[in-house]
Amino acid sequence: MSNTEKLLEVRDLHVSYGAIAAIKGIDLYVNKGEVVTILGANGAGKTTTLRTISGLLKPISGSIMFDGKDITQTPAHDIVSLGMSHSPEGRRVFGTLSVAENLMMGAYSLKKHDVKTLEWIYEILPRLKERHGQLAGTLSGGEQQMLAIGRAIMSKPKLLILDEPSLGLAPVLVKVIFKAIRQIANTGVTVLLVEQNAKAALRLANRGYVLELGKISHEGSSDELLNSEVIQEAYLGKKK
Repeated sequence: MSNTEKLLEVRDLHVSYGAIAAIKGIDLYVNKGEVVTILGANGAGKTTTLRTISGLLKPISGSIMFDGKDITQTPAHDIVSLGMSHSPEGRRVFGTLSVAENLMMGAYSLKKHDVKTLEWIYEILPRLKERHGQLAGTLSGGEQQMLAIGRAIMSKPKLLILDEPSLGLAPVLVKVIFKAIRQIANTGVTVLLVEQNAKAALRLANRGYVLELGKISHEGSSDELLNSEVIQEAYLGKKK
């Protein structure tokens, strides 16, 4: 797989909520097979960026290219059919459906769900197999996050978008979640990740972007960002 072939390209993206400019002309790209992370403080525009890429919000201007197609004005459900899957912040599982039924909902864009994909999800997230008949609303926060990721994978996406997958989880569960994301990426699925845990995200990712107040302030390889004094002080808890 070519490492230089762009799967996603965002150019000069502007997004507003009414009179408030949330995204102020950002450019970013994700190559096929990469894991790319977007870092930033609360309110920087990270979730807005992801929601715009996946069609849940419409930009004022700019363009979004996905797999060679302009999807800037494409409805979200059509973007899913093109091969993009978004696991949102806050998990948002269907609480009154079982784990297995939630996973099946993830495959709604396919004519027929892939049994092998389901088996693979149960393999990398064995807790879901143990809980397959349990109502999703009775799962722990960590189990719900595993389910949200599993559900996003059921559509066999080319690009998996993850918004804060470790938010509110105990460290032991954060390790489980990040191990699963790595296993997903190792199969060739491209991943775009927004994550408060900057150190874990950069250790997983190939490259990263830092958003500040709707603009990209830094970008580079994971090693470059991990070794940047500015990034260390702002996001990795290290002081000069």
